[in-house]
Amino acid sequence: MDWDKLKTFQAAAETGSLTAAAERLDLSQSAVSRQIAALEEDLGMPLFHRHARGLLLTEQGQILQDTTAGMSERVALAQSRLRDSREKPFGPLRVTTTVALGSIWLTPRLVEFTSDYPDIILDFRLTDQSLDLGKLEADCAIRLLRPTQADLIQRKLFTVGQSLYASRTYLSQHGSPSSIADLDKHPIVLYGATGPLQNVDWLATLGRRPGNPRKPNLILDNIYGVMKAVQFGVGIAGLPDYVASGNPELVKILPDVSGPEFDIYFVYPEELRRSKRVKAFSDFLTRQTRLWRNDFGI
Repeated sequence: MDWDKLKTFQAAAETGSLTAAAERLDLSQSAVSRQIAALEEDLGMPLFHRHARGLLLTEQGQILQDTTAGMSERVALAQSRLRDSREKPFGPLRVTTTVALGSIWLTPRLVEFTSDYPDIILDFRLTDQSLDLGKLEADCAIRLLRPTQADLIQRKLFTVGQSLYASRTYLSQHGSPSSIADLDKHPIVLYGATGPLQNVDWLATLGRRPGNPRKPNLILDNIYGVMKAVQFGVGIAGLPDYVASGNPELVKILPDVSGPEFDIYFVYPEELRRSKRVKAFSDFLTRQTRLWRNDFGI
């Protein structure tokens, strides 16, 4: 059986959709449909029931998926080991982290890495959802929570504080609150996503009685979006300090007030322990976090 057809079949079986399989494989939907049809013709049996809601495996399709499950991960791991058998690191390195951390903190620091390792192609997967490193959906991750999986190697990078911020323009027009109670007189922007971090909406309960949270004027499910809303004068928000540090328009208000801290971790699978690409990126992060700590006096 042709590997390309099997890979396409496995993607369709996992996603239950031709469209989703095409997006995962970076193919057109028609190409995915043709490969699955060709595989069914080769085998002489249908592998999917096709209906309006998507694809369902037939009995024969389920038997085939039991065999092909994990093949993509094993091939990706073999490719990674072959790349790292060379003396100089090269090839793609898939890095996943959150949209805010990746776009605000990490991306501006990458010039050093791309200069030192021109043969490594960084492939960033910026998403606020956690990709599965065990299935090699990415090679490594920068996470905002300590992983619990036993087969992942992890290293703490730094601790992030949170503070209250508003824009210079907003403060010039509306003034700055002088106390926590004054926050009730200002529009509030909240980060409202559900995820592993606790107390992400800490500004809603700051200084309030239990069960009586502060009502926001705007809720966003992305920290980067919260930062941009504050930058353009929508109101006041509690932001991680790394988000605000590179934005000269943002001003810390009530500097004696702080939100809950959280730790940032660099994580990768045990199978990539000897990867030269992962080692190069890990060393780069170590240098950058040391510089960041020095900037903040940590």
